[in-house]
Amino acid sequence: MEVCRIVVEFSLHVPLERLHDCAMGFIWGNGSDMTGNEEATQILHGRVKWFDPAKGFGFIVAEGADTDVLLHANVLRNYGQSSVADGAGISVKVQATSRGVQAVEVLKIEPPAGGVFPLADEAAQDLPEDITALALEPARVKWFDKGKGFGFANVFGRPEDVFIHIEVLRHSGFADLQAGEAVCLRIIEGKRGRMAVQVSSWESSVRS
Repeated sequence: MEVCRIVVEFSLHVPLERLHDCAMGFIWGNGSDMTGNEEATQILHGRVKWFDPAKGFGFIVAEGADTDVLLHANVLRNYGQSSVADGAGISVKVQATSRGVQAVEVLKIEPPAGGVFPLADEAAQDLPEDITALALEPARVKWFDKGKGFGFANVFGRPEDVFIHIEVLRHSGFADLQAGEAVCLRIIEGKRGRMAVQVSSWESSVRS
């Protein structure tokens, strides 16, 4: 009863998303600052096995780890992303707990290996050999529908929509986007208007 009373009182003053993070931290023993900060013991590199934003966690298959590494949604959000594509390369700081190895910080995310760059036929201009030569433009997601496979964002200070295809998103290491999410885009002129050829999180773009 005491635990229930504390949760109810806490929930009156904390946003729903934060409450979800804290609850996940309580259940899994990691992710929320309510559980305390333990020192990370190791840096691991691997690939995302799966990640479900609705469940709030996923797992990483890491080099040198005997078991899968747990990845919490709030740890991922601290990196600046609300999702990550299955198969994406990832580097994380981890710590060992009584419940297994858990990521405490995401250091780097790379697109899934293989695959041809998507939407090259839709471009109204020649793609540069290195798309990182294109400027990063700060934008906010207008909407994105994973079921439809596309969405739109608006670059700050510009009125037109920028088309984002799900394959471009996956190629950039994301699995989904949320309305209002801050991102940075590399953009070209497409046959039907401006279109993103790369998506990166706002936080990772600022860090780089």
